[in-house]
Amino acid sequence: MSLTETELMLKGYGLTTAKIFYRMPDFKSVLNTYVWQEYDLAPDHPKLFEFIEFWQDKIEGPLHSVAFSHRKMIAPGEWRNVVGELTLH
Repeated sequence: MSLTETELMLKGYGLTTAKIFYRMPDFKSVLNTYVWQEYDLAPDHPKLFEFIEFWQDKIEGPLHSVAFSHRKMIAPGEWRNVVGELTLH
Protein backbone atom coordinates (compact mmCIF):
# COMPACT_ATOMS: atom_id res chain seq x y z
CA MET A 1 0.00 0.00 0.00
CA SER A 2 1.53 3.30 -1.07
CA LEU A 3 1.11 6.46 0.95
CA THR A 4 -0.07 9.77 -0.49
CA GLU A 5 2.34 12.69 -0.75
CA THR A 6 0.70 14.41 2.23
CA GLU A 7 1.02 11.28 4.39
CA LEU A 8 4.70 10.98 3.45
CA MET A 9 5.33 14.62 4.36
CA LEU A 10 3.58 14.19 7.72
CA LYS A 11 5.84 11.18 8.42
CA GLY A 12 8.95 13.35 7.96
CA TYR A 13 9.72 12.81 4.27
CA GLY A 14 10.88 15.72 2.15
CA LEU A 15 11.27 16.30 -1.55
CA THR A 16 14.72 15.31 -2.77
CA THR A 17 15.84 16.58 -6.17
CA ALA A 18 19.00 15.17 -7.73
CA LYS A 19 20.76 16.46 -10.82
CA ILE A 20 22.73 13.55 -12.24
CA PHE A 21 25.58 14.17 -14.68
CA TYR A 22 26.55 11.14 -16.77
CA ARG A 23 28.63 10.33 -19.82
CA MET A 24 27.18 8.96 -23.03
CA PRO A 25 28.23 5.32 -23.55
CA ASP A 26 29.36 5.93 -27.17
CA PHE A 27 30.68 9.47 -26.69
CA LYS A 28 32.68 9.63 -23.44
CA SER A 29 33.48 13.33 -23.89
CA VAL A 30 29.76 14.31 -23.84
CA LEU A 31 28.09 15.01 -20.48
CA ASN A 32 24.32 14.75 -20.17
CA THR A 33 22.05 15.56 -17.25
CA TYR A 34 19.13 13.71 -15.72
CA VAL A 35 16.85 15.18 -13.04
CA TRP A 36 15.39 12.78 -10.44
CA GLN A 37 12.77 13.73 -7.82
CA GLU A 38 11.29 11.61 -5.05
CA TYR A 39 10.10 11.94 -1.46
CA ASP A 40 12.95 10.71 0.72
CA LEU A 41 14.20 10.77 4.31
CA ALA A 42 17.15 12.97 5.24
CA PRO A 43 19.98 12.61 6.18
CA ASP A 44 20.38 9.02 4.92
CA HIS A 45 18.44 9.41 1.61
CA PRO A 46 17.78 5.67 1.11
CA LYS A 47 15.70 6.11 -2.08
CA LEU A 48 18.32 8.32 -3.72
CA PHE A 49 21.14 5.89 -3.00
CA GLU A 50 18.95 2.98 -4.16
CA PHE A 51 18.43 4.82 -7.47
CA ILE A 52 22.16 5.53 -7.83
CA GLU A 53 22.94 1.83 -7.24
CA PHE A 54 20.30 0.90 -9.85
CA TRP A 55 21.91 3.34 -12.31
CA GLN A 56 25.37 1.89 -11.76
CA ASP A 57 24.12 -1.71 -12.16
CA LYS A 58 21.65 -1.38 -15.05
CA ILE A 59 22.39 1.75 -17.12
CA GLU A 60 25.34 1.94 -19.49
CA GLY A 61 26.05 5.67 -19.08
CA PRO A 62 28.74 6.00 -16.38
CA LEU A 63 28.06 8.58 -13.67
CA HIS A 64 30.18 11.71 -13.59
CA SER A 65 28.64 13.42 -10.54
CA VAL A 66 25.43 13.88 -8.56
CA ALA A 67 24.23 17.11 -6.93
CA PHE A 68 21.12 17.00 -4.78
CA SER A 69 18.99 19.11 -2.48
CA HIS A 70 16.36 18.19 0.10
CA ARG A 71 13.42 20.26 1.31
CA LYS A 72 10.84 19.36 3.90
CA MET A 73 7.57 20.70 2.62
CA ILE A 74 5.65 20.55 5.90
CA ALA A 75 7.22 21.19 9.28
CA PRO A 76 5.36 20.65 12.58
CA GLY A 77 5.01 24.40 13.16
CA GLU A 78 3.54 25.04 9.70
CA TRP A 79 0.53 22.75 9.90
CA ARG A 80 -2.58 24.26 11.49
CA ASN A 81 -6.33 23.86 11.32
CA VAL A 82 -8.21 26.98 10.15
CA VAL A 83 -11.62 27.18 11.83
CA GLY A 84 -13.10 30.32 10.27
CA GLU A 85 -12.65 32.84 7.50
CA LEU A 86 -13.19 36.59 7.61
CA THR A 87 -14.03 38.47 4.41
CA LEU A 88 -13.63 42.25 4.19
CA HIS A 89 -15.34 44.26 1.45
